[in-house]
Amino acid sequence: MIWRNHSLLMEFVFLAYPSQPELRALSFLGVSLVYTLIISGNVLIIMAIQTEARLHTPMYYFLGSLSGVEVCYTAVVVPHILANTLQSEKTITLLGCAIQMIFLIGLGSADCFLLAVMAYDRYVAICHPLQYPLTMTLTLCGRLVMASVVIGLFLSIQLVAFIFSLPFCRTRTIEHFFCDAPPVMRLVCANSHIHELSVLVAATLAIAIPFFFIATSYVFIVAAVLKIHSAAGRHRAFSTCSSHLSVVLLQYGCCAFMYLRPSSSYYPKQDQFISLVYTLGTPVLNPLIYTLRNSDMKGTLGRLLTRNCLSQNN
Repeated sequence: MIWRNHSLLMEFVFLAYPSQPELRALSFLGVSLVYTLIISGNVLIIMAIQTEARLHTPMYYFLGSLSGVEVCYTAVVVPHILANTLQSEKTITLLGCAIQMIFLIGLGSADCFLLAVMAYDRYVAICHPLQYPLTMTLTLCGRLVMASVVIGLFLSIQLVAFIFSLPFCRTRTIEHFFCDAPPVMRLVCANSHIHELSVLVAATLAIAIPFFFIATSYVFIVAAVLKIHSAAGRHRAFSTCSSHLSVVLLQYGCCAFMYLRPSSSYYPKQDQFISLVYTLGTPVLNPLIYTLRNSDMKGTLGRLLTRNCLSQNN
């Protein structure tokens, strides 16, 4: 099946969903709960950063942007998972599959680029503190966020256009919960080595290069922090980076496992679990990591929730 020779309304069938009614209901409730936590946690972070003048700094601007991307990223997949969990026919059209994959990979890539931008922000703040206000201007911050999203979507469109231009086998079943590159590539009937290399190149641009940039930034950060004589100063410097580093390891670990490997190591059940980790686990943990380890965020969120409760009571 080649794209130009087949209807865009041709359907794929997802096989990863439970068939038993009890498991379907339990899965729906569990995913709904996690999705509620993702939306509420990230929206609270955005509201806190917007309402608290003290948080109008580049670090929190990037954090708010990351939360916004996380909300959009999960909206591409999770409502689709919830709908399919309850439906008897778990299908998606060829066009719908392509669109879902574009935004899934594009926003996921934007997430990776934003984490690299946040590492650069910490590098400038710690290694060049006197130049920080002049370097990290609001204009530059906005351009970096916009570039992260645009480049992520551009790479995604190129990759998805390539995948859906390939000949697919007759089988129309996807052993997954949604349209992601590895399970869809399993349906391709062509020379797999060339196509795997193309996917690997795209994944390297979106994952490996930003991670290398982050690692390099932290090498300079650690070297600068170790030169600080006071233990309190070193602790304060490291504390501003620990939350970001925790999110980086979680995000990049899952993405590298899924995309930076040959398809011969593809195991449907294992990959389905990993995909749930980076589509549900990472977005719900990010707000917790950034708030529980940040006294400014905890204080602001406490005041925000208190004001909302008081306004409702009045």
